[in-house]
Amino acid sequence: MKKQRRWIKSVIETAQRETTTLPWQRGTRRQAMIAKRRNNTLKSQTA
Repeated sequence: MKKQRRWIKSVIETAQRETTTLPWQRGTRRQAMIAKRRNNTLKSQTA
């Protein structure tokens, strides 16, 4: 049982340290992505 507890503990510690930002998270990066998408659709609609 000790191995499983140690494994679970290491998984939880790793998950807490993880700081990967995902593209759909809110913030300036997301706003820039949405603005870029809107500009591309506006250009294709005017053509």
